Amino acid sequence: MERAAAFVLAAGLVALAFWAVSRVLSVLRDARQDAAQQRTLQLLAMFAPGIAAAADDPRALLCWQPLAKAARALFPSEFDALDRAAGATFPFSADEIDAAHARWTAAWLAWEVAHDAEYRLRGAALEEELGPGAGSGVGRARLEAVAREKIERYQQRYEDYTRVSRGLQRLGGGARKE
Repeated sequence: MERAAAFVLAAGLVALAFWAVSRVLSVLRDARQDAAQQRTLQLLAMFAPGIAAAADDPRALLCWQPLAKAARALFPSEFDALDRAAGATFPFSADEIDAAHARWTAAWLAWEVAHDAEYRLRGAALEEELGPGAGSGVGRARLEAVAREKIERYQQRYEDYTRVSRGLQRLGGGARKE
């Protein structure tokens, strides 16, 4: 009888220990899931300003996309959840980067046309102001100064355009999940 009671007691203790271990494991699993959800929400909040900045200015992608790539490497499961929720690579899909590059190029072309028109108008106004003196040494020097200014502004803007354009081209393929 003592043996049976000891056996029942031991079985009860084993069952209690099993229940306690399974309960602890369940609490740990829930805590891990909660922590992963919190990280996912933090990542979502962290990239919200970058998404807004990139919508306003394609140059913002040159800063935000490398950060997103690094975060994606550190938190792959959280980014998988964000990708599923977004229906594309979060925070910037390759299509969004390509569209930003297209916007950047269109803005450049519009600036280029406006720049050319502005300096043609300035040159024509100066020629009209100078009248017959446009061919004099001072007149030619003033017209050449306007032409130099036009070229300098163009070169400065073109350097920025090409730097950003090349950067966006490099990012276009880097946005795809690896």
